[in-house]
Amino acid sequence: MRAPAVRVPEELSARVPVEQRGPGLDRDGVRLLVSRGTEVSHHVFGELPGLLRAGDLLVVNTSPTLAAAVDGRVGHARVVVHFSTRGDDGRWAVELREPDGRGTTRARADVVEWRGCGGPAGTKVRLPGGARLVLEEPLSARGERLWWARVSGAEVPALLREHGRPIRYSYTERDQPLSVYQTVFALPPGDGAGSAEMPSAARPFTARLVAELVSRGVQFAPVTLHTGVASAESHEPPYPERFAVPEASARLINAVRAGDGRVVAVGTTAVRAVESAVGTDGVVRARAGWTDLVVTPERGVRVVEGLLTGLHEPEASHLLMLEAVAGRAAIDRGYDAAVRGRYLWHEFGDVHLLLP
Repeated sequence: MRAPAVRVPEELSARVPVEQRGPGLDRDGVRLLVSRGTEVSHHVFGELPGLLRAGDLLVVNTSPTLAAAVDGRVGHARVVVHFSTRGDDGRWAVELREPDGRGTTRARADVVEWRGCGGPAGTKVRLPGGARLVLEEPLSARGERLWWARVSGAEVPALLREHGRPIRYSYTERDQPLSVYQTVFALPPGDGAGSAEMPSAARPFTARLVAELVSRGVQFAPVTLHTGVASAESHEPPYPERFAVPEASARLINAVRAGDGRVVAVGTTAVRAVESAVGTDGVVRARAGWTDLVVTPERGVRVVEGLLTGLHEPEASHLLMLEAVAGRAAIDRGYDAAVRGRYLWHEFGDVHLLLP
């Protein structure tokens, strides 16, 4: 996909959550850009109930955010382990990064040396509490950023609860408690499964706003997709992720599509989950497991008619999905309006509603 013809100024990165920017602000105080085709309008997120209509359906991701960053050491070198995805065999896909001296991390320089020379298989990482991590094999033949690793000396969910912190990138101002990264739809992690990074499109929802939407006849369909670690540097396509579309949600989505309502996904993760559960006949069926689906304009969407999403950098692979939902012209027009309107980017930033 050709990137939108905009450059995102560095000062448009959202460095702290909206509720920390001034007194009286809540999560629904972020700005909301609305695109209907190439028509653009400007709102605050609290106005969402007036922008939807009775019978519309919001598909929401219930995955909780994990405290997925843990300090470790390789020999004498400090590293930060990002726990990305739990495998069926008990291993975890992880990324090793190095501290950047500013409280965040950067890609390890020795990854360049690993490529083409057998990689870091066998690398041992010492973790807090006496735990050990050993890298075994690359997650994908596309690159060596993420590796399958086995942990001994601790159960990973307990390790993350005791020693982990939310993954944080350099555009943010400071560390935040894990609660800041949980959405109102997040379920307890239970067996330890969750998302390495927040399903951030749902962050602006509050309990009060959900109640108002329900009172106006807007429905909710919960699905789950545990998102892995995104690439802060190279913007690869998404890796396989674990998902579930329950029977009740599948029935509700099909019923809304048979009526006059619109199916609006809250976040690209919800799109990936739902589109992984629909057959070529257009019927959504209950499914659970792994999805490697990448939604592109060529593949198109079979179920989702609208999308509520954050603002993605011009290089991000998520823009292919946005184009599949709304078309190229709408994305170009919306992103131009977002930059001119000084909207804020990233997980604590403003949001974009794409409607048919």
